Amino acid sequence: MRRLLLLILLPILFSCAPKKDAYIFTSFREPATEGLYLAYSNDGYHWEDLKGPYLKPEAGASKIMRDPSIVKGKDDTYHMVWTTDWKGGNGFGYASSKDLINWSEQQYIPVMEHEPEVINVWAPEIFYDDVEDRYIIIWASTIPFRFEKGIEDEYNNHRMYYVTTKDFKTFSDTKLFLDPGFSVIDCVIVKRGKNDYVLVIKDNTRPMRNLKVGFGTSPLGPFENISEPYTGFKSEGPTVLKIDGKWLIYYDNYGDMNYKAVRTSDFKAFEDVTAEIKLPEGHKHGTISTISNKVLQGLIEKSKEK
Repeated sequence: MRRLLLLILLPILFSCAPKKDAYIFTSFREPATEGLYLAYSNDGYHWEDLKGPYLKPEAGASKIMRDPSIVKGKDDTYHMVWTTDWKGGNGFGYASSKDLINWSEQQYIPVMEHEPEVINVWAPEIFYDDVEDRYIIIWASTIPFRFEKGIEDEYNNHRMYYVTTKDFKTFSDTKLFLDPGFSVIDCVIVKRGKNDYVLVIKDNTRPMRNLKVGFGTSPLGPFENISEPYTGFKSEGPTVLKIDGKWLIYYDNYGDMNYKAVRTSDFKAFEDVTAEIKLPEGHKHGTISTISNKVLQGLIEKSKEK
């Protein structure tokens, strides 16, 4: 009798259990004028196209959206920043949403307006610092003749900068985030544990143009012991996802015009798992966050209209 009761109740219990959050991957499509595209996954490896655009870019002089970076805040609000200008801009775009369909008014955040010679503001990336309850936004800019140029042209000699904010209304002063002694862009902060952070880095020097990692005890660094490259020539736009105790690093393998991924447990040994992933055609540099099933169902319904 007890066994029969269990057989009856188990399906009911499982049906009532809350479903695990899925993953959402932001993206854009060249020539970056249309705006935000999305894909979702239940396992972190196989991504289904939600189409787009979900937000047409209005911020910045060029009215483009490249490199959309998204993070889900404590109140389940999604905060997104993006590149607004290929050259000539001194800030990035920002908007927020509860459901990734209805968005706040877009803002232009001029984080480098105090630097009149700045060439660009590229690939802003949001990180939520749960220790200090703040958002850290990092990006790459070139200021000619500011740093040792090494083998790079003065107008392609990037360093990483940052601001912090708690509400996306007031921001800290802009400060230097990373100067590794070479041109660097497309950095991503990863928290492994207490006082244990990894920075995924693109070495943007002409002969390299590949991905490396550095290590630090704070999300603001300093990041040291920068590794040898673990990706090939012309790779960029990394984003990181933790699944089953291991880390997946997706990246835009733009030299071969495709997307690739590596898997690691320690950020020292990397396994190419490109054969295990599937992404929509045309997917470009974005970031991954989690998404509730309620929000996902709304997006699936919306995608049918696109």
